[in-house]
Amino acid sequence: MNTNTSRQGQPFQAFEIGAQQGLDSLRQVTRDTPDIPPGEVLVRVRAAALNHRDLSILKGQYGARKSETRVPGGDGAGEVVAVGEGVDGVQLGDRVTAPHFVRWIDGEYDPAVFVADLGSSRDGWLSEYILLPAAALVKLPDGMSDEDAAALGAAGITAWTVLQTLGQMKPGDWVLTLGTGGVSILALQIASIAGARVAITSSSDDKLAIARELGADITVNYRKDPEWATTVRAATGGRGVDIVVETVGLATLEQSLSACAPNARVGLLGALGGRPEDGVQLGNLILGNVILKGITSGSRRMLEDLLTAFDTNGVQPKIDRVFPFAETPAALDYLANARHVGKIVIAG
Repeated sequence: MNTNTSRQGQPFQAFEIGAQQGLDSLRQVTRDTPDIPPGEVLVRVRAAALNHRDLSILKGQYGARKSETRVPGGDGAGEVVAVGEGVDGVQLGDRVTAPHFVRWIDGEYDPAVFVADLGSSRDGWLSEYILLPAAALVKLPDGMSDEDAAALGAAGITAWTVLQTLGQMKPGDWVLTLGTGGVSILALQIASIAGARVAITSSSDDKLAIARELGADITVNYRKDPEWATTVRAATGGRGVDIVVETVGLATLEQSLSACAPNARVGLLGALGGRPEDGVQLGNLILGNVILKGITSGSRRMLEDLLTAFDTNGVQPKIDRVFPFAETPAALDYLANARHVGKIVIAG
């Protein structure tokens, strides 16, 4: 087993969430490189990717308030620079990533995974170095960049869970995904790899044009077409869609169900749209024999399968913009203002 403790005690830069009053609470600090616990490795962070939950954590709106010294960031990739005792199968220099639930290795979801959630209950990737359990690591394919691996993290695993684990997606299926953020665009790319057809919504025609370039078959501007579910159903020949990646939540669920084909599968994974004032009518859930399931990210095994699918098919995840590490606050502001299509990455 290779070990390297030369960095221990050396200073490095990290971001902390602070008082959780919003983006202004984020602070850059100097830390000392820690000792490496048994079973863990120290990774030099080469890239990190942002998610909307990072914004929620900074606002104190993601479960209970966290320690002010918590390092945010659930997704990233980097190089192993030190290895703790009892670690096998990981070498210095390995390029790796990990799921943000570092204890969810395989199998069914268990709420206990939240006790080791990168960027939430455990320090995340918005730092020059990160400690990770060796069992959670996924080695990067040789041809995959650190930025691409980071971009595939939580958003990609979530989309994969809806489409593959729940949806049992097959060639020719119709997939509906809402918006053009990280999960939706990665869902579009995953579906295209599998030979499925995709309908996608957005409030921006420019963003929809990018979605078409990435392979979307149906694009609908929901601001210009408030009854977008009717439009989507008509565009599928009246049949409806087989799988829905419901990123918005209850505010759009009724229309999502209306767009469904018989026996469709709907993965509910977001709540960005809030609660509709008149509640949600679920009649189409019963009439269509539709499966509705809450989705909470996925496992290390799913991340490994996801990376393999992108690498084998020569597909790169859509990255909207890459910011340098020092500009992490600006990157989070860019995310908060929804200027992006796909993922926002921090590199360096």
